Amino acid sequence: MLRVRCLRGGSRGAEAAHFIGAMFGRAVTGWVQRAFQSTSASTAAVQRGVVEEDTVPRSADPVTQECPVCSYNEWDPLEEVIVGRAENARVPPFTVEVKANTYEKYWPFYQKHGGHSFPADHLKKAVAEIEEMCNILRLEGVAVRRPEPIDWSVEYKTPDFVCTGMYAAMPRDILLVIGNEIIEAPMAWRARFFEYRAYRPLIKEYFRRGAKWTTAPKPTMADKLYDQDYPIRTVEDRHKLAAEGKFVTTEFEPCFDAADFIRAGRDIFVQRSQVTNYMGIEWMRRHLGPDYRVHVVSFRDPNPMHIDATFNIIGPGLVLSNPDRPCRQIEIFKRAGWTVVHPPTPLIPDDHPLWMSSKWLSMNVLMLDEKRVMVDANETSIQKMFEGLGIKTIKVNIRHANSLGGGFHCWTCDVRRRGTLQSYFN
Repeated sequence: MLRVRCLRGGSRGAEAAHFIGAMFGRAVTGWVQRAFQSTSASTAAVQRGVVEEDTVPRSADPVTQECPVCSYNEWDPLEEVIVGRAENARVPPFTVEVKANTYEKYWPFYQKHGGHSFPADHLKKAVAEIEEMCNILRLEGVAVRRPEPIDWSVEYKTPDFVCTGMYAAMPRDILLVIGNEIIEAPMAWRARFFEYRAYRPLIKEYFRRGAKWTTAPKPTMADKLYDQDYPIRTVEDRHKLAAEGKFVTTEFEPCFDAADFIRAGRDIFVQRSQVTNYMGIEWMRRHLGPDYRVHVVSFRDPNPMHIDATFNIIGPGLVLSNPDRPCRQIEIFKRAGWTVVHPPTPLIPDDHPLWMSSKWLSMNVLMLDEKRVMVDANETSIQKMFEGLGIKTIKVNIRHANSLGGGFHCWTCDVRRRGTLQSYFN
């Protein structure tokens, strides 16, 4: 029996018939090729006197078995998710790209702690909060996977720079799932150059079980990738530079953080930001091909970095839009009949440390399905907003984990959602 759940996008009859016919033809051709290649490879192995130990079994054909990776949007019923780790997290060295993404009030913190561990007591509380978040996700019927613990204090050197690591706390930044493909993003911070190592065991497992796996071109992160004289002094400076399309990252080579992309079926929205350049966006557009439409959107944001605390799509025809950072292309959504919801002002106290993020993590929520959302237990006003929309709130406190740079959407990467590829725009 031919099973095509892994390729859920072919839900329309004509597309499915065309796909199955094409796959049958390719299967016959592929069988002949594999038979020849297998014989040749076996002969070569005998001649070398070696046996390959880490090969992918033939049974891992994605057409003939359930696919562990499949997600097309931000709201279909969540079945499996990767949740990051706060363990061993370290403050990134205070380099030019980090300075451009943080506010002046925190610069002394980076100057003091850069390259060292986050404050131990704060980190301990963050670890406990994320463990509880994982427990709650499991109680809600979601399978939870975690990256490997890694010692991020180890210094590494490339031909272009020397640095230490940061963490594997935010899988949303490095992993982007489009359909049955998991894409590793070529992130822009030097402290995150080797972050992929924490996720490799998981990704290899998904690959062996039938998922597609792509690693975007790894940037050299040479000095030319960054404007070494990026002139930021005040919030006004940041507003002006962003409005002019000037960012700390140049177009020297492709770079992007996966968290600058947000998915709505065949339409994917992305912003040019401090960590995502136009070369990175163009790489994604060409890679995804004609099946997807990649739209560049922009906001009145003095420090654009990751779209999901500014613009968060929470359901078919429903989007959260930050009132402090209005979207310049909002008509795309209004013309398609979408409802644009402006979340209430966050309640987080001014004295709570947010070293790498803003108070608007209150809207950085994780949809478990169209009618359930994981939301900050302290943010009662946004809870009421969701309840007014008919959405049940799953309340979790990750206030200390917020300080490390993300909310529920950032701390997770949805690996599998139960749904099909659809178009929500004309």
